[in-house]
Parts: sequence; structure tokens; C-alpha cells
Amino acid sequence: MGKTIARNRKAKHEYHIEEVYEAGIVLQGTEVKSIRAGRVNLKDSFARIEGNEVFLYNMHISPYKQGNRYNHDPERVRKILLKKREIKKLIGQTQQKGYTLVPLKLYFKRQLVKVQLALGKGKNLYDKREDIKRRTAKREVERAFKDRQLGRY
Repeated sequence: MGKTIARNRKAKHEYHIEEVYEAGIVLQGTEVKSIRAGRVNLKDSFARIEGNEVFLYNMHISPYKQGNRYNHDPERVRKILLKKREIKKLIGQTQQKGYTLVPLKLYFKRQLVKVQLALGKGKNLYDKREDIKRRTAKREVERAFKDRQLGRY
């Protein structure tokens, strides 16, 4: 894994992550320069399969300051590059009820921009509460164990 540019922090809170895929993304020149500057947001983005291609929606890449008339549309639809076999597998899985494709993070790998796509199933409110309880309990156990080791009982 290369240098992480942006993360979708809410994805793991909103979805049960089943599988993770690494994919390329088709970008314009000014988009790459904005991404290098860290001016990208994955917050409400999602991927959709259309035909035999995968597209990423709502990923915001701010316009490049020195881009003048060659600048890009910040919220344009971007094509995701996956192998045909992976796309066919995803078509079958996303047709099941509740499954969706969510980008987890954007990063550089060998000077290419890659996106980590996850196949996720939406969580219900009680699932989110259960995760919070589990996290809190784990934190308290670790704190108690640390105090016990330091002799603070």
C-alpha cells in the first residue's frame, strides 16, 4: 500500500465490509495535481456498475488552482478500472439485496492513483449501536489491563 490520500471514515460505520478490491481510476491531468495536493473528498461517494463497467459517483476533487480553462468538473463521474472477472463477480454480488460498492480510500501506488473499493451491506441502527458498545468495552478492558500491569489497580 502506498501513501494514503483520502479515507472514507464513515464507510466502516455505515456498512458491513464483505470484500475489498484494489482498482485503478481514470483521471484527467488537473485532477491528479489536485489529488497530490490532498484536495479530494470521498465522504458521500459510491460506485455503480453500468453495463460491464464500474463508475464512481460523488467523489469531489477540487479544481486545481493553476488549471485555468483546462480544469475539470469537481463531481464528474469517474471510471473505475477492474478486471473483467472481478466486474462479473461484483455484478452477481451487488444484485443481492442491500449490497453496494463503497470506496474506502484513495492512495498512490507506484505513482498511480488507486482506489480501494469495498463490497458492503448497509448496517441498521442497532448494528451501529452494537459496534459502539463493543468498541467501548474493548477500550475499557485494555485500560484495565494496562493499569493492572502498571500496578495502579
